[in-house]
Amino acid sequence: MHNIDYKTKVIEMKNITKKFGKLVANDNINLTVYKGEVHALLGENGAGKSTLMNQLYGMIEPTSGEIYINGKKINITNPNIAIKNGIGMVHQHFMLVQPFTVVENIILGNEITNHGILDMKKAKEEIIKLSEKYSLYVNPDDKIQDITVGMQQRVEILKALYRGADILILDEPTSVLTPQEIQELVHIMDNLTKEGKSVIIITHKLKEIKQVADNCTIIRRGKPIDTVKVDEVTEEDLASKMVGREVTFVVPKEDHETSDVVLSIDNITVKDNRGLIAVDGLSLEVKKGEILGIAGVDGNGQNELVEAITGLRKIEKGHVKVNGKDVTNLSPRKIIDNKVSTIPQDRQKVGLVLDFTVYENMILENFHNEPFSKRGVLQKDEIIKNAKKLIEKFDIRPDDEKLLVKSLSGGNQQKVIIAREIMNHPDLLIATQPTRGLDVGAIEYVHKELIKQRNQDKAILLISLELDEVMNVSDRIAVIYEGKINYIVDAKEATETELGFEMAGGKK
Repeated sequence: MHNIDYKTKVIEMKNITKKFGKLVANDNINLTVYKGEVHALLGENGAGKSTLMNQLYGMIEPTSGEIYINGKKINITNPNIAIKNGIGMVHQHFMLVQPFTVVENIILGNEITNHGILDMKKAKEEIIKLSEKYSLYVNPDDKIQDITVGMQQRVEILKALYRGADILILDEPTSVLTPQEIQELVHIMDNLTKEGKSVIIITHKLKEIKQVADNCTIIRRGKPIDTVKVDEVTEEDLASKMVGREVTFVVPKEDHETSDVVLSIDNITVKDNRGLIAVDGLSLEVKKGEILGIAGVDGNGQNELVEAITGLRKIEKGHVKVNGKDVTNLSPRKIIDNKVSTIPQDRQKVGLVLDFTVYENMILENFHNEPFSKRGVLQKDEIIKNAKKLIEKFDIRPDDEKLLVKSLSGGNQQKVIIAREIMNHPDLLIATQPTRGLDVGAIEYVHKELIKQRNQDKAILLISLELDEVMNVSDRIAVIYEGKINYIVDAKEATETELGFEMAGGKK
């Protein structure tokens, strides 16, 4: 695939073990990366992939084991040492200063000065040169808060290259990108390897590994499983190595009778943060016992639609009814009381309180109800009992309800939210990007759970940027484009080509 120099080992991690108290996060792992290769690090959420890379980048130190860079043993006790040795890392959640410009973020901590005065012109020239060399096109003067997530990621990559990185670690780089941006990222990785740089990509997306990686190291629950040449294995091989069992990519579902309309949206208009119309006279119905999937390219009004239904954003005109009752512009609390639950798109910002424990996060919406509260006093025993039950039922790892939720992996944070929202026994479950950033095992789990809820006669509104997900899970599919729904089809009759055409606003 790439022009790899197998004589030159740029990274060797030997017998790396990392313990946090009793938990062994990495158990004797070896990893070799060659010059000019894309090496994938594959594993379930919480398998220890980020932990391993955080040691290479100096954010944490191994309990035992050795790291060699370009054949030299180096103690990487902090990221500055890693950067000095040509290692750059782009984290899953970006580390950018929002009000600063692109250029200010890239040079931050690495400023060029001319007699003590910041030389912005020179910095800008260098950044433009870099961005052209690797097709990392950005506007140096844009503020971070005004650019897309895909652009922010490019800024992070440029920041690493600007500091002289020859080895780039990308942590779950595609979990926040649209399909088009993913293709652009693939192109960027090809350009990096052409220049002799090496890329380590932490991921659990098999399709992407097949597309970009040369070699792949698989870890499961902290233990090394295998290192394979990517073109010699199938996606199914990778999945079963990663999860330790056969995985079904498409969860089977029987036909199911639908009945009463639960959610009825009638001609609603909603504005975005800039005051522009984001949802434009949209109407939709979801019935008991069906999953209605909304497909669309990001930024076509999906977020504003969900916020309008759940009381987080004002509806300018039109009505939303749940079980025949008008809930237009009611408070979020009242909408929850009307049997609506939401799996939000951004689990860290909206779904969880990261500094609370797992057991506290499990009752965020219900803390004021019995049995969790009596006469205004929280009943800790009941709250913990509830958490233990949900941890077991939803297989949340590690199975310790007292952990802070921020110490869980993304997939397990997602399970905490799903457990909590399903425990509310909603009539309408809104699932926004429910498997974003999850591995195949966790995706299979979430899909089964959604279908199980639908079979219990819940109405489910699924909003996802993953077209495969919408096609596999939904009973009916609606396409959203520029805030309108112009196309609804039975999922059995939907084709990827036709949906893609409608998602791009295709006119017949």
